[in-house]
Amino acid sequence: MIYEKLNGKKALVTAGAQGIGLAISRQLLAAGCQVAVHYFQSDHAARELVETYGSRVVPIQADLTDAASAEAMVNQAAESLDGLDLLINNAGSLVERRSLDACQPDFVRQVLDLNLESAIQVTRSCVPYLRQSPTASIVNLASLAGRKGGHAGSLIYSTAKGALITFTRALANELGPDGIRVNAVAPGLILGTSFHNTHTSEASARETIAGIPLQQAGTPDDVARAVCFLASEYDGFIHGVTLDINGGCYAA
Repeated sequence: MIYEKLNGKKALVTAGAQGIGLAISRQLLAAGCQVAVHYFQSDHAARELVETYGSRVVPIQADLTDAASAEAMVNQAAESLDGLDLLINNAGSLVERRSLDACQPDFVRQVLDLNLESAIQVTRSCVPYLRQSPTASIVNLASLAGRKGGHAGSLIYSTAKGALITFTRALANELGPDGIRVNAVAPGLILGTSFHNTHTSEASARETIAGIPLQQAGTPDDVARAVCFLASEYDGFIHGVTLDINGGCYAA
């Protein structure tokens, strides 16, 4: 087994039934985890995970932009799994591309709520459970956009992901004394997801790939492997880092 230390661990994956989140859920399950798979609309994929992995999957529907719903989701996950060892904060979306002059307050609030506030609220609700685990680990899904500023029209999304990188560092400082390891990944161009199918044109993808040293885009499994590695390092010394997964397009 690639991630032997994950066998039997109890994980919560937000937005775990589509795109990168689905790849993460599958790899955690393949490693022997019990997984609470949060979803908002992707109920069909959640059902398919149950059909494949049975009772080791607990699908939970919730709107994470609502604090009460997010807290109820965490409590249901912890009760169903009898505790939590791992939290993967994967939920997020660009929503739509807008330049600054079109970023009205309601749109800004929507994007920040979905990409940053939801992660903060879910984490806040999870920490009491994670403190009870001797092998607790949190992995946040940031983005290359949070380092570089993103492509045109991704101003607020990039801002939220940059804040999530800082949240990861700050949370590592706060939770380190509790033995809870906190890290993040920052994916670059990951094709085959609803995110890029919706917001990235073929021409834009080709242009981006031309600037990637490896001359290729990534896949959801590329990200999922890194997430599983960081999640399994609950007894290691990797803490407070953001791992870039972008084919060599480094920009601090």
